[in-house]
Amino acid sequence: MLAYALRRLLLIVPTLVIILLVNFVIVQAAPGGPVEQAIARLQGLGGVAVGGGGGDSAQGASRASRGLDPKLIKDIERQYGFDKPAPERLWLMLKNYATLDFGNSFFRGAKVTDLILDKMPVTLSLGFWATLITYLVSIPLGIRKAVHHGSHFDIWSSTAIIIGYAMPAFLFAMLLIVLFAGGTELNWFPVRGLVSENFAELSPLGKVADYFWHLVLPVLSLVIGGFATLTILTKNSFLNEITRQYVVTARAKGVSERRVLYGHVFRNAILLVVAGLPQAFISVFFAGSLLIEVIFSLDGLGRLSYEAAVARDYPVVFGTLFIFTLFGLLIKLVGDLCYTLVDPRIDFAARTA
Repeated sequence: MLAYALRRLLLIVPTLVIILLVNFVIVQAAPGGPVEQAIARLQGLGGVAVGGGGGDSAQGASRASRGLDPKLIKDIERQYGFDKPAPERLWLMLKNYATLDFGNSFFRGAKVTDLILDKMPVTLSLGFWATLITYLVSIPLGIRKAVHHGSHFDIWSSTAIIIGYAMPAFLFAMLLIVLFAGGTELNWFPVRGLVSENFAELSPLGKVADYFWHLVLPVLSLVIGGFATLTILTKNSFLNEITRQYVVTARAKGVSERRVLYGHVFRNAILLVVAGLPQAFISVFFAGSLLIEVIFSLDGLGRLSYEAAVARDYPVVFGTLFIFTLFGLLIKLVGDLCYTLVDPRIDFAARTA
């Protein structure tokens, strides 16, 4: 297992390089790079995309810079690093990223590392609590549905799950705001930020309560989609194992139903659920957080990366991309290693032979 883990860790490096390379090439073809946008602002055009690509800005800049001093254009290109050819910029970026130096934001006046560290607690809070609650509720519910398959409980809970699965997270978030955050007579929860403005003045217990008070609505919004998928996955996995011959044999020997379920079936059925843990966390951490952060005014990584992409703030775009990719690869590795905690019979050496 150790050799397998080391091999996977070493594979992370070329994977990161390839992903950064592909996105770097795509950026070169994106219209309205930072040089063009700076020129447009100088000419009073606002943030309009004015031809040219994000990397090779010479052609677009020449079309957009009519009437401006060529020396000023050169200064702008030097300020954003576009005075160097694309291969040299790519090499400098990869060399800096090897030391986790993501450079400085073009428009925020701060180091990208500081911005990421400042926004990360919000996104981690949403991702961690949403994934934890999803698993704590979905696994017991899926097991109960499998045990009572075809019962009234299974039918009405499946109906509720289908409705939840069909409802997008952002729509459910808006519904929660209308119902419980001032849209009606009920105004139980806040809809802005992760903590209150007087957070520093609260007692330690008050700070904990305030933190979770602000998390209730956004976390519930994120849970709704993954909750449905994981519950059905757990139920089907257990139903598949319950019908196997070793379960029939254990029951015939007089083994209690509880021991059959949790001593024999659980270990085999839960493997499929554990396999989905990395994907569930990645989905919440990367894809699900953006709209929720916007709706609840949470200043996290999803919102930071979106605003950076719109503003063509490339150091922030590539810095957040690097962090998202690195976290995703590490989480997938942790998910694979969790197999051995659930079922020690798994042999990674045989898997990689």
